Amino acid sequence: MTWDDIVRKLTSRKFWAAVAEFVSMLMVALGSQESETTKITALIMAGGGLIAYIVGEGLADAARAKAAPFGIPFSVEEEKPPEVDAKG
Repeated sequence: MTWDDIVRKLTSRKFWAAVAEFVSMLMVALGSQESETTKITALIMAGGGLIAYIVGEGLADAARAKAAPFGIPFSVEEEKPPEVDAKG
């Protein structure tokens, strides 16, 4: 598993849903109460969403930094020629 695979998994909603489902089913199988299972599942989904956001923003920031090193914009708008009126 490469670093890209790990990042892709951490930013996947399906991955976090699968983790939450596994943990909640494990808790049910071990005899946990429904309210505890619901709270833990909610925490996993909230944490997963936060991690996905942080990793996603980090990747976006890294891409911007790579495209514009040293704060130089990626593309510089060219100077437009002066407008010429219809009379010439």
